[in-house]
Amino acid sequence: MNLKHTLDLQRKNILTLVFILIFIWSLFAVNWGDDLVHSGGMATIQQVLEGLIQPDLSKDILLLAVESTWITLAYAIAGMTLAVIIAFFFGIFASGIFVDGKGMKMASKGLFRFVLGFLRAIHELVWALIFVAMFGLTPLSAILALGIPYGGILGRIFADMLNDIPEEPINALRSAGASKLQCLLYGYLPLVKNNIISYTMYRFECAIRSSAIMSFVGLGGLGFQIQLSLNDLKYDEVWTFLFFLIGIVVLVDFWSSQLRKGMHDTKKGAPIVRFSVFLTFLMLAFSWWFIFAIEKASLTDLFSEKNAYYAGQFFAGLFGVGEERVAFFDWESWKQALGLTFETLRMSIMAIGFSTIGMFLTVIPAARNIADGSLTLLGKWYNWILFGFVRIMYVFSRAIPELVWAMIIIFILKPGILPGAIALALHNFGILGKLCAEVIEDLDQGPVRNLALNGASKSQMLLYGVLPTVMPRFLTYILYRWEVIMRTTIVVGFVGAGGLGQQFKMSLSFFHYTDVALLLICYCVLVFIADFISEAARKTAR
Repeated sequence: MNLKHTLDLQRKNILTLVFILIFIWSLFAVNWGDDLVHSGGMATIQQVLEGLIQPDLSKDILLLAVESTWITLAYAIAGMTLAVIIAFFFGIFASGIFVDGKGMKMASKGLFRFVLGFLRAIHELVWALIFVAMFGLTPLSAILALGIPYGGILGRIFADMLNDIPEEPINALRSAGASKLQCLLYGYLPLVKNNIISYTMYRFECAIRSSAIMSFVGLGGLGFQIQLSLNDLKYDEVWTFLFFLIGIVVLVDFWSSQLRKGMHDTKKGAPIVRFSVFLTFLMLAFSWWFIFAIEKASLTDLFSEKNAYYAGQFFAGLFGVGEERVAFFDWESWKQALGLTFETLRMSIMAIGFSTIGMFLTVIPAARNIADGSLTLLGKWYNWILFGFVRIMYVFSRAIPELVWAMIIIFILKPGILPGAIALALHNFGILGKLCAEVIEDLDQGPVRNLALNGASKSQMLLYGVLPTVMPRFLTYILYRWEVIMRTTIVVGFVGAGGLGQQFKMSLSFFHYTDVALLLICYCVLVFIADFISEAARKTAR
């Protein structure tokens, strides 16, 4: 047992060292000797900070912010409706619980997990650009763009939850003569209901941020107003809209936490559960009414002959039908695409490295049991000040989408992968910090308290008691966020932050559809490789 523990520890240490070396290697992608800041970059920083301190609170801007917030929320709710429907059906088939026989089960799992993997591999903004090219500038393009990748993400989680259910209660139902549908309704679903609702609420928070950046393809909402204000260099307006975005993300996060508590305490939590059900149906009704009645979305127009023609032309262009030059048959195009893929990979590594460093520097004071002294038995009055400051920083960081961070940073730094990496790092720093702080809060306090009772200092308790215990979970979250960052690298490239995204947007703008197809192939392969490496590394870290 001791030998196995020693070997596991060595593997984890080697894995950590490899990650550090890879991060250092990624830093060489930036020529640090060059002038990285625009000539007016420092003045821009000053203006951005002034806008943060003194946002525009005029009546017209506040009314516009309220209207844009509702548009953003309506798209997010409608998109999540479609995502839940996709996740429910595809997740069931991807779990294999509806088929008998080992071969059929493996076939069902393999096919539907591949479909879900493809749906979630492509970022929602890329889907939006594709749907706008096919169907035009309609709200349904945004809803499809949100629903498809989020359906892929939720479906994969749903399938995993169904597969992790113990067989005993399901076998008991089968022995009593229950059909597969009855086993699903009375066995599987009640056991995963709470976890599914909890994770769906988290994805709804993410969908709000994604909905905000749909403005990049010309659809309305908070992101559209942020983009307009940035183009006019009105940073006070930018921060007004950002504060509204942060506000709805915080409210959804609070609602989610209260709902989770309510589901675990059936007596005291009944009112919040009933209120949540009522609020959910109310928001669904108003959102779809707004989409069809106010925004004038039409399913018949979406599937009209004109849209079918444009969709056919788009897909024919992707496959190079009637094209003299087909990018994926051209070696020079492959060389350029692979070079951009390599650049995108280095950007993602740099981003997760920056956010990990930020997390390690702030995660200790961000843990509630450190702030109140219950873990280390060393409570200090200033711990709560640090706790509040860091937690606000986490909320602020994660509530602003990567694309918005990139749009701000590109006004300060010259185009390249560095502004993209910083934008990705800023957003993921808040998410990673929150997740890792919660790991410390859930820590078994016994071993750390024993160190305290034996006279260990606070730094010794953290170094020898806390960090060795939480590191495997930290590595798991870091690797998970790296997967997410890999999907998102293409988005920050849309505003000049380098990598595949920059070339993807240019190719789409000039209707070079075979180039688009080639870049999508490279992007999907990169995401699947990242998933594979991350999964293998997580197994080592456990």
